[in-house]
Amino acid sequence: MTDEPIWNKFLTERDKAVFGTSGYGARGGFGKRPALLVIDVNYAFCDEKPTPILESIKKWRNSCGEDAWVAMPYLRALIDKSHERGVPVIYTTGVRREDNWDAGSWSWKNARGGEAPKVTNNVDGNEIVAEIAPSAQDIVILKQKPSGFFGTNMTSYLTLLGCDSIIVTGTTTSGCVRATVLDAFSLNYRIALAEEGCFDRSQASHAINLCDMNAKYADVVKTSDVLAFMDTLDASLYNAPKVPGAPALKVVA
Repeated sequence: MTDEPIWNKFLTERDKAVFGTSGYGARGGFGKRPALLVIDVNYAFCDEKPTPILESIKKWRNSCGEDAWVAMPYLRALIDKSHERGVPVIYTTGVRREDNWDAGSWSWKNARGGEAPKVTNNVDGNEIVAEIAPSAQDIVILKQKPSGFFGTNMTSYLTLLGCDSIIVTGTTTSGCVRATVLDAFSLNYRIALAEEGCFDRSQASHAINLCDMNAKYADVVKTSDVLAFMDTLDASLYNAPKVPGAPALKVVA
């Protein structure tokens, strides 16, 4: 196993030299009061089971195929550790009218963008995958655009929880994850991405966007490092929602 960043194989020697001398890529560090964000890990992006991506996208056009399921054990470990340490867990997923009218600009750049929100085998594409489904104390934010912040109550909940930082996971690395990271950066949160907990339908886009975010906006770190950091947190740090047996809080954008 190598410690070489996942993106190095996509960089030219000039790129490596630029990053090596420009000052970008400094470690920003974890904050003191993080929240874990799980971005759009739903059936539309993951399929109902590990399926080769070229087969999966025939049914779920946004699927990331097998790579989504490679990330699941890492996501489960991060969510379980967050619950153990009292770290708030905030999920996002999509919401759409049945007639797809509110797709808006989503319909402009994809030839299949006019497809209505899909329910296959009684599975709603926007439903969060059961293997990492929200628990009673978690928050679920419904959104219509890439960023978890745009048009949602994300910032107000982070304020309520006293969070100064976020740990980001989910999909797609180049899309909704990146958009969420950029908005969080603009709002002056410290940001870490759990590398193995992020995934994309394009392996090149996944690697290059991790590279770019690590250079300018966030720390891309191993999941093991995030778990070790969480172990240092006081389990009574937050006044987070803890309502055993109650459904997760859903907030419509």
